[in-house]
Amino acid sequence: VTLVESGGGLVQAGGSLRLSCAASGRTSSTYSKGWFRQAPGKERELVSAINWSNDNTYYAESVKGRFTISRDNARNTVYLQMNNLKFTDAAVYYCYGVIGSPTPRHYWGQGTQVTVSS
Repeated sequence: VTLVESGGGLVQAGGSLRLSCAASGRTSSTYSKGWFRQAPGKERELVSAINWSNDNTYYAESVKGRFTISRDNARNTVYLQMNNLKFTDAAVYYCYGVIGSPTPRHYWGQGTQVTVSS
């Protein structure tokens, strides 16, 4: 299984970006996918996640109301729409997936940088 992210970049505070994470390989047994982020000197934190079977979602308190996670089953892709970006959102964003049966594993993308400027 390979996860490939795209969509990061430089954006002004208050702006928007959409991250994409496309999965390939044996992904028929997907349990959840989501996004972590890690800023310099900080621990990696879970930003958002989506349950692949029932669409339940999770958002960190710091992004609720601004970020939206969604998926496209046909493209095996998960998205993170990020609106009203703040300086504190700047980080490397990592896509992850819990995939596999009977023993699911965690898979990670390579990370994509999000930079927020004034």
